[in-house]
Amino acid sequence: MGPLPADRNPALDVRVISTEQLDGYERRKIEFVSEPGDRVPAWLLIPEPKSGRHPAAICLHQTTRPGKDEPAGIAGNPDLHYALELTRRGYVTLSPDYPNFGEYRFDPYEHGYASATMKGIVNHMRAVDVLVSLKEVEPDRIAAVGHSLGGHNSLFLAAFDKRIKAVVTSCGFTSFGKYYGGDLTGWSHKGYMPRIAEIYAKSPARMPFDFKDVLAAISPRPVFVNAPLHDANFDASGVDDAVRASGSNAITVVHPDAPHTFPREVRLQAWEWLDRQLVDIMIEPRRRSILQKR
Repeated sequence: MGPLPADRNPALDVRVISTEQLDGYERRKIEFVSEPGDRVPAWLLIPEPKSGRHPAAICLHQTTRPGKDEPAGIAGNPDLHYALELTRRGYVTLSPDYPNFGEYRFDPYEHGYASATMKGIVNHMRAVDVLVSLKEVEPDRIAAVGHSLGGHNSLFLAAFDKRIKAVVTSCGFTSFGKYYGGDLTGWSHKGYMPRIAEIYAKSPARMPFDFKDVLAAISPRPVFVNAPLHDANFDASGVDDAVRASGSNAITVVHPDAPHTFPREVRLQAWEWLDRQLVDIMIEPRRRSILQKR
């Protein structure tokens, strides 16, 4: 992936481009500074009531031209409107564009990055900075959620940023050895990590990491994995291999009888799981406080 840039903390300078009051939530189009000279567009959804603090989620989109518009419920597949679904459950959500999707144009290689993957990680860490800065967000209750491209980017973000307390990853990974029979061409283009071809010859055996290591880096924080049995991109048995080899006991895996999708019944299961990780542990101390006062 290459190194994280040395200077990752310029002023966020969050700008609100537009605000809409919709049914049960407010939708703000924003931009924030990722690094000097670079502004990332994103959708910020805030549930009603806006008073108090809410759990939050960074919602990362799949490989789709509309980018951030899909999780925000503006375009694309309704089964992937997960930012909107979570906002309707009471989460503040932030959905940024990945480099060269949606409205966002940025050449990572012209700016010294070894991979677009690392530039995505930097942007997503800055998106967490945005959430932490909001008065509506409980800063210790932030999740990363994504499907496909967003599925592995949610894992990469959590591996690099300890502020992510839980991850929901859908159709996002398999062991490199079981990715298209071990052919890592799909991971090595400029949208991901060209070094996989240039240095590691697209060979799983030569790779310095696999997804078991990503999961181990996230542990003991909890992860929910949607790994459909008929996912043509990410072999389900390779998911199980990575989970077993990670050594983490905080991973929940479901295998729906489905292709490369995030089915409604699995999403509901994932959101209930996420509530148990982030919402219930917010509520319980308040209940104890009330009882103590009584």
